[in-house]
Amino acid sequence: MSQPGPISPRPRVVIVGGGFAGLYCARSLAGADLGVTLIDRRNYHLFQPLLYQVATGGLSPANIAAPLRAVLARQRNCRVVMAEVTGFDAAGRRVLAHDGGRLSEFRYDALVVAAGVRHNYFGNTGWEATAPGLKTIEDATRIRARILSAFEAAELEASPERIREWLTFVVVGAGPTGVELAGALAEIARRTLRRDFRRIDPASARILLVEGSERVLPTYPPDLSRNDLTYLERLGVTVVTRSIVSDVRPDGVTIRSGDVATPIGCRVVLWAAGVQASPLGAALAQGCGAELDRAGRVVVQPDLTIPNHPEIFVIGDLAHARDAGKLLPGVAPVAMQQGAYVAKLIRARRDGASLPPFSYADPGSMATIGRAAAVADFGWVRFSGYWAWLLWLFVHILNLVQFENRLLVMLQWAWNYFTWGRSARLITEPDRRPPTAVDG
Repeated sequence: MSQPGPISPRPRVVIVGGGFAGLYCARSLAGADLGVTLIDRRNYHLFQPLLYQVATGGLSPANIAAPLRAVLARQRNCRVVMAEVTGFDAAGRRVLAHDGGRLSEFRYDALVVAAGVRHNYFGNTGWEATAPGLKTIEDATRIRARILSAFEAAELEASPERIREWLTFVVVGAGPTGVELAGALAEIARRTLRRDFRRIDPASARILLVEGSERVLPTYPPDLSRNDLTYLERLGVTVVTRSIVSDVRPDGVTIRSGDVATPIGCRVVLWAAGVQASPLGAALAQGCGAELDRAGRVVVQPDLTIPNHPEIFVIGDLAHARDAGKLLPGVAPVAMQQGAYVAKLIRARRDGASLPPFSYADPGSMATIGRAAAVADFGWVRFSGYWAWLLWLFVHILNLVQFENRLLVMLQWAWNYFTWGRSARLITEPDRRPPTAVDG
């Protein structure tokens, strides 16, 4: 493994991104004789695995986010900067950023880029306005408003056809996010809202989950996928596999299966079908000649550095990293372990040492389908149902970064479980699509 060039007496480490990878790297550098700067365009760390709970009214945004300054307040060697990174000067070892109209630069001896990913519409960028994805709090609150506004609009409609359109929900992509969204939508319609309206029956809502591969949760073992399908069908979700969405419009979608195209009238489409790298991946590639994969992720070496730049690390979802020849998935455990590894490697280099290549210890994967139903795959054991759901709850509460959030989420979930309620059903950004006039 190549060694970095000369560094200052107190090396400067700049971390771009306050997600799982960046935050865990920063926290793992606590107490080191280093000057750490964490840059993010938002002032909070977001627990993305629970975003769907915000999007479906189960939790409030503050339950799953924590201010970065508060998280790192006691770490005296770490500075938090709220700014948007715009580029990199690899030759001069500078990160370029701006905050509104103010331009800034941050010099580094070691750079850690953990800028994450965004939605991928596979060339159909115009679909985003109609079919929002779920990556940020803003996405979640917009989706929540769109879901709840659909029921409100249906209540005002006179035409049965238009009511069906408003009460038809299409979720594109049956990975963990899509499965969780579809299950939560079904529970909202069948349970949470069942007594709230006078003209419509929310339980008549139709939830379609569309997946291009042959089964839901395609990265999970087939037996868990079958269990997941059973839970979804029990909730009333219609699962459409071996199909893609070939067109998205404000009043519907077209689902294509082979040569057969089927138009579906609907007003709410949620996108969970794919991701692409942050534009900072391309900026980094342009600045230092890094290679990108088809999704725009930066191809890194076994120690998570860029070729010819041992001082630059790329981690988290932005990194195309392999372990034993297998591409690592873009999940939180990978990001957290990579952040801790890079921090340990920076410390080792400070002492003139090195480390073996990064190796991922897979803790397993879990996905929840709804109330008291989840699937869990730990390699050596696989199971589903109530106990998998309890374990899912415990793991997600444990991984929230602040104790206050853990307590609030635990209490909120307990209340929701016994009441079937979703107390955060607030329409803060109303869907502006006007309903048609109602008779009487």
